[in-house]
Amino acid sequence: MKGWAYQLAGDGRGQSLEPAAACASAPQQAAFVWVHLDGREEDTLDWLKQHGGMPDTVAHSLTAIETRPRCEPIADGALINLRGPAAADDDSGDDRLVSIRAWVEAGRAVSVSLHALGGLDYLREQMEKGAIRDPGDLISQLGIVITRQVDPVITDLGDEIDDCETQFDPDRVFETRRRIATARSDAIVYRRFVAPQREALSRLADLAAPWLDDDDRLHLREAADRFARMAEELEAVRERAALIHEQLTDLRSEQIERRALLLSIVALIFLPLTFLTGLLGMNVEGIPFAHEPWAFGAVCGLSVLIAGGITWWFAAERWFRR
Repeated sequence: MKGWAYQLAGDGRGQSLEPAAACASAPQQAAFVWVHLDGREEDTLDWLKQHGGMPDTVAHSLTAIETRPRCEPIADGALINLRGPAAADDDSGDDRLVSIRAWVEAGRAVSVSLHALGGLDYLREQMEKGAIRDPGDLISQLGIVITRQVDPVITDLGDEIDDCETQFDPDRVFETRRRIATARSDAIVYRRFVAPQREALSRLADLAAPWLDDDDRLHLREAADRFARMAEELEAVRERAALIHEQLTDLRSEQIERRALLLSIVALIFLPLTFLTGLLGMNVEGIPFAHEPWAFGAVCGLSVLIAGGITWWFAAERWFRR
């Protein structure tokens, strides 16, 4: 089974050991064991049922393909699903946020992820240093780590909308629409998980569990508050993006209307000229001055006068400014 595990040693530091051995050990009440598994392994579910010491429903939830952030108290433990950015060296496809699922109870935590979550290496270092001593420390620090990683991404989305608003260029409509569409799509994806993540952490902070102390609850509420703020900012990004998109659509429609008006004016100017030249161009007898040498110049001059008169009328009626 691909994964790793830590157990608090006598010196208060985390000691690395094999996952099955960590689950089989019977630590003292004050000790803590953290087991993490790779959910992409085919035998993860069977391993959890054999070594996890948890209800079958929990094992199935830990290995589910599709998950959403939540916190469900079950017996003396809790099933927790959270989402955070993937590690830089992990290929998570199109997923903006990857999931980590955890079963926590007094003295033990078993987590499963289908992709490497950014920040897990930091939590492992904290475990090795002895900074994480119980499930409450692990989950609260996990929530804080995720907020620290997601917060800059949400801020960048807001900055992208600010740039589109301050650098509104009518000559770069298509580029601006592409940037707005991308930012709006990202905001929708992030909000899908950020909003329920706030609810999950708030519910966990209110959970009556002996492995959660006051500091853990304070950190969980702080993380939940930051997720609430991020959810509000994502909603603002969506609304501002929709407003800018409407402005771009109106601007594009106005540009099309102006060009259509210009084409109509040009067509109206040349319409009588087309009629005149067509009439005089008929191959029939009786056309006045057909054999006079000055007739061509006279027709050209008349055409210029007609075109100039129509153009002056359009200018006097302010058609060119509409």
